[in-house]
Formats: sequence, structure tokens, C-alpha cells
Amino acid sequence: MRPVTTPPFPARASDQRASGAGAVCPQCGQPLSHHRRSRPLERARAVSQLDDGGAVIDRHELKREETSIGRVDADITFPDDPFVSPIHAQVSVRGGEVYVRDLGSRNGTWVFIDGPYLMQDGDLLLVGSQVLRFRRLGYPGPHPPEHDQTRRLGSSTPGADIASLTQLRGDGSGRDVLHLSPGRDVALGRERGDWVFPYDLSMSGQHADVLSQDADFVIKDAGSRNGVGVAVRGEVRLQPGARFLVGDKMMRIDP
Repeated sequence: MRPVTTPPFPARASDQRASGAGAVCPQCGQPLSHHRRSRPLERARAVSQLDDGGAVIDRHELKREETSIGRVDADITFPDDPFVSPIHAQVSVRGGEVYVRDLGSRNGTWVFIDGPYLMQDGDLLLVGSQVLRFRRLGYPGPHPPEHDQTRRLGSSTPGADIASLTQLRGDGSGRDVLHLSPGRDVALGRERGDWVFPYDLSMSGQHADVLSQDADFVIKDAGSRNGVGVAVRGEVRLQPGARFLVGDKMMRIDP
């Protein structure tokens, strides 16, 4: 852990006479060496468990550099949640920053976006209870000219499809597919949008928007009730207030 520099305290006359090894903190009376060692733990954040309404159910101080979350044999356990793997995720505190990493869990760890998110090839998105996979298709190359005939085949489209969103079943297989092309924005929702899921009661009427930015695509929450989650790949830094889902448990990073 990166050392934290503590501000100088007002010196007493006794402190001025004391050697560096024996100096004490004028506020708590502890040796300054002990005070400096404990300071990083005092500044560590906490992870809170939230109920469906966003109220705090439980709070766990992040007093160590690494804190594991799981159903059993973890620092924070949820033995009643069958969707949580035995060792599911890890929260780390380094240099005053908080990170989360999925530990190969069965159902993944999901971080909820708080602004437009630039989607990367292979990203898994949680929209309501739908898991969508974003894939880049690339620009199609030019077709060779056909000098012997003129042919018109296929429907007129807004532009070349260069990416897609695929709805995934519980076994990971694909179901419906939404193709994405430059200059075309699409909306997702339960009642309104270009792609609707009327059977998903956890999805808002208009839940999220996918916006074209030249050859890139961003997704943003459209003021939904449950937000938009992105599956953790590698290690993700969490800002204070960030929410993440482990199994069926919604967690939040608090100062």
C-alpha cells in the first residue's frame, strides 16, 4: 500500500525535546510511528449492502488491502444467496483507490455505469434482467465489381453493420440480435424503443440508449429504475458511490 503522508501536528515543548523514535502524537498520545502505520486503515472506505430501495442493510469496513466476497470462506459472506459463488469477487484498496475483480464466479460481478460507457468488444451488459453481449463486426470490405450483370440483392439499410448486441439465454447461447451501424442510435426498454422486452418486469419502460459515435458505440442509462451493469473483466476501479452486483446482492462503495 502506498504510504500516506500525514500533516504535521502542532508541536509541544516535550515533543521538541523527544527524539524521532519516541515522539508521540499530540492528539491521541500514541507513538507517531504507530500513528503513521495505522493511518492508511483509518482512511480506507467501506462497502455497504443495499436493499431494493437503495437503503443500507449492512456495512463492512475495508480495513485490509484485500477483502474477498463469497458465499462461504470469504471475508464478507452471503450464505443465503445461491447466485454467489463460494469465492466470488475481491475488493482491493491501493493508494487510496478501490478496485473490484471477479474471481471466476459463475454469474459474474457487475458494475453499474454512472454515465455514458464506451462498449468494448466482448462486453456483457445487464439491462433489466437481460444479459446482452456486444461484439464488433468490423467494416465489410468492398465487393468486387461484376461486369457481366447488374444485380440488386438485399434490403436498403442505414449503413454497414459494424457491431451487434446479442441477447443471451441462461446457457450462454444467443437468441435475438440487434445490429448496430454508424449514425444509428437505438433505444432499449420494456415498452418503448427499437428493441423492447415486454416480459421483463425489472426493465423500465425506456431503459437505456445505445449511441453511435462514428465507429464506436456508447450505452447510457435512460433514467431507469435498476440501472445498466457491465460485467467486470480484469480489475475495475470504483469511485465513491459506485454500485456493483455480486450474485443477488447490490453493494456500494462508501467513504
